[in-house]
Amino acid sequence: MQHIQPPEKSKLAYVIGPYQAPIAHVSPGETFRVSTLDAFENRIDSPKVDLREVITLPYVNPCTGPIFVDGAAPGDTLAIRIDDIQIPRDYAVSCLIPEFGGLCGTVFTRVLNEPLPQRVLIHPITKDGLVHDRALKIPAIPIEPFYGTIGTAPTIEAISTLAPGFHGGNMDAADVCPGNTVYLPVNVAGAHLFVGDGHAAQGDAEVCGVAAEVPTVGTFTIDLIKGRAVRTPRFENAEFLMSVGSARPMEDAARIAFHDLVTWLSAEHGFERMSAYQLCSQVARVRVANMVDILYSVVAKFPKRYLPTP
Repeated sequence: MQHIQPPEKSKLAYVIGPYQAPIAHVSPGETFRVSTLDAFENRIDSPKVDLREVITLPYVNPCTGPIFVDGAAPGDTLAIRIDDIQIPRDYAVSCLIPEFGGLCGTVFTRVLNEPLPQRVLIHPITKDGLVHDRALKIPAIPIEPFYGTIGTAPTIEAISTLAPGFHGGNMDAADVCPGNTVYLPVNVAGAHLFVGDGHAAQGDAEVCGVAAEVPTVGTFTIDLIKGRAVRTPRFENAEFLMSVGSARPMEDAARIAFHDLVTWLSAEHGFERMSAYQLCSQVARVRVANMVDILYSVVAKFPKRYLPTP
């Protein structure tokens, strides 16, 4: 089985775009492994680390890629099944970055308050789960690994790995996890797939801007849907159809997600469009994937048990 490693530090991908030379090729139907660094290049190993010496925004979320998918052409859809995610170390990292997060001033939300103090936590990963803080008498957090960033190259843009969008990117959606299939648009020959920003655990919204950050070894099976392009990322598992919207304000992200979900239901699952719209109002679920990135991401979910029977 092919195992794709991160490139050398000078060639790490901090943008998702069509201009970098592919580091590997895969073929439809192939199962392969990808190793990724954590969001901080694996450089934080102690709570005493000075973040000013480690983090220079926007150089976070290094991705492994681009991975060239043989036969992928503009107008196709990439279907990436996530078979497994392993965490190759015994701790995760989280931190408070002074001018980043959902409850502080940022370049998009201007306030006169002082930046938050920096704070770093190292979270041991044990057989019982992730230990948030040994000083707190609380249960261990379940290990539920997923990828915060996965995307394909836009046609001409090179988009920061901090940003989500119609290409995927930094959606921070916990549904990018083992057992689920991710559908992404193909905008350039070979698709140019990027993967990174592994998380051991994350609450909905990733409110402080950082999850439990880890390197990963992921196993993927890739396929190609020819001649049909998704307009925004989609996920699927045995229980849900899911569409992702990324925008600001957050209600526009939700509108994108639900518009795509209704379109999906009516185009491929036998619903009349307005019927799908009305039914979503009664049975759909919503996950706020992130409220901290350059754009916010919302996942709209439709329970597959409500799909019409043939």
